[in-house]
Amino acid sequence: MEERLSKGPSSLRQGSLKSSLSGRSTPKGSPTYRRLNSSRTPRREARSGAGGTQWFRSNRVVYWLLLITLWAYLGFYVQSRWAHGHKKEEFLGFNGGPRDKLVDAEQNTRRDLLTDDSLVAVNNITNKTQGHVDRKIDVILAKKGNGFTSRKKRSKRRRRNLPKVRDKLKAKTNTANSDAEGQELEILQKNSTFGLLVGPFGSLEDRVLEWSPEKRSGTCDRKGDFARLVWSRRLVLVFHELSMTGAPISMMELATELLSCGATVSAVVLSKKGGLMSELARRRIKVIEDRADLSFKTAMKADLVIAGSAVCASWIDQYIAHFPAGGSQIAWWIMENRREYFDRSKLVLHRVKMLIFLSELQSKQWLTWCQEENIKLRSQPALVPLAVNDELAFVAGFPCSLNTPSASSVKMLEKRQLLRDAARKEMGLTENDMLVISLSSINAGKGQLFLLESADLAMNEDPLQTGSEVKKSLDIRQDQSSLSVKHHLRGLHQKSRNLDVSSTNLRLFTSVNTTNAVSINGTHRRKMYDSKGAQEQALKILIGSVGSKSNKIPYVKEILRFLSQHAKLSESVLWTPATTRVASLYSAADVYVINSQGLGETFGRVTVEAMAFGLPVLGTDGGGTKEIVEHNVTGLLHPMGHPGTRVLAENLRFLLKNPNARKQMGMEGRKMVERKYLKRHMYKRFVEVLTKCMRSK
Repeated sequence: MEERLSKGPSSLRQGSLKSSLSGRSTPKGSPTYRRLNSSRTPRREARSGAGGTQWFRSNRVVYWLLLITLWAYLGFYVQSRWAHGHKKEEFLGFNGGPRDKLVDAEQNTRRDLLTDDSLVAVNNITNKTQGHVDRKIDVILAKKGNGFTSRKKRSKRRRRNLPKVRDKLKAKTNTANSDAEGQELEILQKNSTFGLLVGPFGSLEDRVLEWSPEKRSGTCDRKGDFARLVWSRRLVLVFHELSMTGAPISMMELATELLSCGATVSAVVLSKKGGLMSELARRRIKVIEDRADLSFKTAMKADLVIAGSAVCASWIDQYIAHFPAGGSQIAWWIMENRREYFDRSKLVLHRVKMLIFLSELQSKQWLTWCQEENIKLRSQPALVPLAVNDELAFVAGFPCSLNTPSASSVKMLEKRQLLRDAARKEMGLTENDMLVISLSSINAGKGQLFLLESADLAMNEDPLQTGSEVKKSLDIRQDQSSLSVKHHLRGLHQKSRNLDVSSTNLRLFTSVNTTNAVSINGTHRRKMYDSKGAQEQALKILIGSVGSKSNKIPYVKEILRFLSQHAKLSESVLWTPATTRVASLYSAADVYVINSQGLGETFGRVTVEAMAFGLPVLGTDGGGTKEIVEHNVTGLLHPMGHPGTRVLAENLRFLLKNPNARKQMGMEGRKMVERKYLKRHMYKRFVEVLTKCMRSK
């Protein structure tokens, strides 16, 4: 064995070792050979360079690890060069054009999902501003260095700087929007000439009522049909925005009810405009951040998708394009009643499973538009009017799921009176003040300016001096005498139910108005007395919701300009911030005004809430308000627009003079809410919708 080992290597050494002088091999038996090779043994020879190479070849794991390391290094090098823009157009033969186009296409797809025209306008302005900033960057970069900067380098640096520029522009845009949205709040806080800013009263409610919405453990009636249908179901609710207005709040409460009944709920928010995000988090409603692919995948797995506004048309269109069979699982709860909303929705109305409307008038209007456009719906629309939620019903004194032995409906009526006294004290009101409130976003469609004009007429103008238009709208004769007004007032009371105002009081009321006037600084001001000769209550107007993201700033400025021209009126105006805690406001009020213009209010959730608190409602004679307010029974109606201002002024003065009349109307309103507009009534309607939509896709 040793001979073989020594023989092989020795032969190799003989062939490889040569004299550096002669070039011949050293003889094996010479002293030089023995001196050079005396230390060589087979074991030591294995440790030589040739032996190390053999060991490396025999360990293939090390070989592959080395290859992987080299490959990873090459990959990181290529990625680094590509990411930092080192000649992307020529690097490794690739071109950046197609990728740029893909990114642009993706951005355009996401931009199409924006549903608010104002947001699209802001994006366009931002893009133009970015281009302007890009040109500035070019100029600045050209001045740096040795006076020469290549065009490619400028473009590379510009691309690297664009994200920072976009972030700065986005921050500036958000700041500008927040400044605009809170502009009226700041004006009212700093300038008391436009009225007094009061509230919010959430902490007051918690202290007086010894209860808060955060303490509730759920409102679901688990023995009802609604809970049985939604238990363990997966539903997706689509919010068009998160403002503190009717549609988003109604969708939020629907999501809360579904969760408390054992359903899995995900919310798709098309625009985070508004202040309900924190409230959604408090109620543990999961919000899907992505409005495109992720929301589509979530909706595909759901048992039902409920879209809560006509503005959701763009999302529905994109979803059906992504998933053609998806229309069979969509129930579209439309809460608007203007033609512009129909026009943006008409392309997908016939593709959803069912349309849901709030009122009969709204349903007829949309079906008429569908006939004009030859649109055939997949099924007959359903009617699901809004209702008073359990939180407000609980404070208003209705039996509901939140009642406990220590907080029965009777005890809550007593606490509501304490809440009224405390809230009015904070507002600076006395018992002789009649507080008229109007809670909605401040825009021309809600008619706050017309309300203030009517209040100014009610306080400063003799109601007997009415024009022919007003008398025609009220069906009274073309006569400006006190007799015509007396007949009109008597007619109002004859149509009312059990009103505690006699004709003798009416005659006294008329005679007092025609005789009690005094001259102050050359102008006529009346001493206000009620039907019994006592001093009449003063008129106070409270307007909300200040700071709402649905407010129209130009319209707010117009209102403030009007108040600056009517100093006496501004002394009687109160403002309150946007809030979801409105029980104290309803408790403190005496009258509610829903003064919607155009086609009128679609339904008016605030209308039924006010009626639940025993308030008579003064509303416009249009839209869903006519279906809620029974004229001369639960409130009084007036025409829309300028013709309605004088009629509204007369109605204000009538309720101002007759506390018993507004008390009786408020009682009738509570009875109507108890019959039609509590939560159980709304979800009974929803049972029919869910049954039809979930039966077959």
